Amino acid sequence: MADTPPDRLSVNPNSPHFDEAALRRGVGIRFNGAERTNVEEYCVSEGWVLLSMGKALDRRGNPLTVKKTGTVEPYFRDDAPEA
Repeated sequence: MADTPPDRLSVNPNSPHFDEAALRRGVGIRFNGAERTNVEEYCVSEGWVLLSMGKALDRRGNPLTVKKTGTVEPYFRDDAPEA
């Protein structure tokens, strides 16, 4: 797998942008310079993220989201313990 995360990625398995291998490796998102942990989907080239809004769900059981635009910086997390 490449050292750069995909341009667009979703955590929803029903999305065409779902990539299980990348998610298993661990993708972190910096949005406008701040670390975000509630990102449901992102697109680097278009500069937007979908952020989940707490525990609220829509009528289909999916999290409610809000779309924000800005600078999106995805990276692979390093889960290796430091010695």
